[in-house]
Amino acid sequence: METKSPSIVFLITALGLGGAETQVVRLAAGLAERGWRVSVVSMVPKAHNAEALEQLGVPVFSLNMPPGFPDPRGVLTLVRYLRQHQPTILHAHMVHANLLARVVRLLAPVKVVISTAHNIDEGGRWRELAYRLSDPLANLTTQVSQAGLERYVRVGAVAAHKIRFVPNGINTAEFRPNPLERQRLRDELGLGRDFVWLAAGRLTEAKDYPNLLEAFQKVQQRDSRLLIGGTGELLEALKTLVQNLGIAERVGFLGLRKDMPSLMNAADGFVLSSAWEGLPMVLLEASACGLPMVATDVGGNREAVHQGVTGFLVPPKDSTSLASAMSKLMALPPSQRRQMGEAARKFVQESYSLESVLSQWEAIYHQLSGASSNLKPSL
Repeated sequence: METKSPSIVFLITALGLGGAETQVVRLAAGLAERGWRVSVVSMVPKAHNAEALEQLGVPVFSLNMPPGFPDPRGVLTLVRYLRQHQPTILHAHMVHANLLARVVRLLAPVKVVISTAHNIDEGGRWRELAYRLSDPLANLTTQVSQAGLERYVRVGAVAAHKIRFVPNGINTAEFRPNPLERQRLRDELGLGRDFVWLAAGRLTEAKDYPNLLEAFQKVQQRDSRLLIGGTGELLEALKTLVQNLGIAERVGFLGLRKDMPSLMNAADGFVLSSAWEGLPMVLLEASACGLPMVATDVGGNREAVHQGVTGFLVPPKDSTSLASAMSKLMALPPSQRRQMGEAARKFVQESYSLESVLSQWEAIYHQLSGASSNLKPSL
């Protein structure tokens, strides 16, 4: 008699284009491909990544909760959904979903509840207290960075024996060096022989783009450009700052892009100026593409950028230090920058490959659901 695999419902706050959302898409799609029964529930109305999941055959359901408002109707909708589908595992991502998954367990019993935190700080002391108070309702909490794990234990948000580090996974076949694509896109964007920096991520306070723009103004090399991929509420303010700094001719706002591997290949270096972070997916993706990096030393960035080996780390909110590191990387011989990029890709292949991370999650699901280690998903 065929044994059915445990079913998994991923609960996430939103399905936009952030790193956590992208990781859920990769996990859901990868597990479905391996034969698991997977569905995804978004607390707020469906967004960009919902379509990507549905195209891959992964069902997506929305609670249609207004952003920023804990609508009790959404809670009841989730209860009905869980009672109907009876998943073995409810795996939540991001703080609001993590807390909701724990509370809803009181109304719709689920065998296993897992909470995954994607940032070293998810928004203040009250959320850490909420984690602590609701911890008995979760089987396991995971963090995407060692730095995040250590902090959550230190502040008492999670007991040490109930938290585990599980990294984000990168598809190293999708994110890889591609010389032909590099030349194609450089020609398309008219980049010539300039040194091109790429920054990518939502245009929000956390990414501290003003720090980056002020640093780029201080970079003396005139034959350099900065491309910024992403959208967000600070776009117009950043465009104004670029004009005021007198660097408009060297900075390009690319908006929402779906060709990030190509953009990373077109660049010569990746730069991240965040004020706070978890473990940014973009640093791992840039590493997989063989890009040397400059990043602020916040959150788990130190776990992705190895000082002097794959790039340089600088203090946050220090545009002078950021500019100095960018200039230092640009001044290196091309052969040395290439060696840094090769070391970065090798590190990601060994530590953050998507296939390896999927296998880690399978082992956790089997362990927590009481399934034997040799249980295979039914196809």
